[in-house]
Amino acid sequence: MKTTKQITSHILMVRPANFGYNEQTAANNAFQVQDHSLSPQEIQQKALEEFDVFVLRLLGKGVDVIVMEDSPAPVKPDAVFPNNWATFHADGRVVTYPMNAPLRRPERREDILVKLGERFELGEHLRFEHYEEMEKFLEGTGSLILDRPHRIAYACLSPRTDEGLLDEFCQALGYEKVAFSAVDGQGQEIYHTNVMMALGEDFVVICLESVRDKGERQMLLDKFSATNKAVIEISLAQMMAFAGNMLQVRSQDGNTYLVMSEQAYRSLNDQQIEQIHQYTNILHSPLYTIEKYGGGSARCMMAEVFLPERD
Repeated sequence: MKTTKQITSHILMVRPANFGYNEQTAANNAFQVQDHSLSPQEIQQKALEEFDVFVLRLLGKGVDVIVMEDSPAPVKPDAVFPNNWATFHADGRVVTYPMNAPLRRPERREDILVKLGERFELGEHLRFEHYEEMEKFLEGTGSLILDRPHRIAYACLSPRTDEGLLDEFCQALGYEKVAFSAVDGQGQEIYHTNVMMALGEDFVVICLESVRDKGERQMLLDKFSATNKAVIEISLAQMMAFAGNMLQVRSQDGNTYLVMSEQAYRSLNDQQIEQIHQYTNILHSPLYTIEKYGGGSARCMMAEVFLPERD
C-alpha cells in the first residue's frame, strides 16, 4: 500500500466574486470584524488583490495552484474558503460537508468537482451535507486537522464541529478521533480547529493555552510525542493574529513551505521563526482584508488535493 503523505503540491483555490462580511458566520466566529470603514465594492476589490498576490507567491515557489472562479450568483461571501466544504483524498474519495451558515451552502459546487475530475481520478463521493437538516455540522479541514500518515483526526468541538459527525467521518475514512475543547481569551469556543492548530510533516503549531482542560492538553502532547511531531507553541494573542491558521505545502521540485498570512508571520517571535525554519521554509502574503471581514486566513483559502492524477 502506498504511504499516505501529509502534504501535497496541489492546492485548490476559489477566486471570490462577492467577498464580504457574513453576518451568519459572525455569530460564532470571533475573528470577524465589521467596521463599515470600506464599502462592499472596496472590500471585494481589496480581497481580489490579496487573493491574486497570494496565488502568484505560491506559483512563484512552484506550488501547483488550481484556481476556480467563484460564480457571481448566488452571492457567496465566503467562497474564498473552499477547505470547509470538500476534502480530496489520496484513494480518490471526495467528501463534502454540512455547513453551519445557510449562506455558505451554495459554495458546494458540482462543476468544481467535474473540473477536478478532468485531471484527477475521482472515486467514491461521501456526502454529509444532509445533516444540515438536523442542525449538525462538520466543516471540512476547518473542523478537522488530519494527520494523514497516522490516520488521526484532531478536532476542537464547537457549533461547527459535531462530535457525532466526527465519529461518522472517522469510521468512514478509517481515522482515530482526538476531540477536545478550545476557547479564546474571552472564553468563547474556537469556531474552527484550524485557527488554533496547524500540522506539518514533522511539527505542530498549536495554541495549547486555548485548551484549558489539563487532561486534554496532555492527551494532545502525548499524541504529538507518539507521532514524532515537534511542538511549536503560540499564544492566544498570536492565535488571534491567525498564527494557527497555517498550511504546509510542497513545491513541485520537492521544497516545503509553511504558508501563512503576513499578519501571522509578524506576530511570531524570533525563536518561533527559528523553530519553524528547522523543519520547513516560510511563505507569507498580506491577507488583511480577507482576515478582517472573513474571519479566516491563509489555511482556509487552500483546499488540498491529494487525489491521484490521471495518466
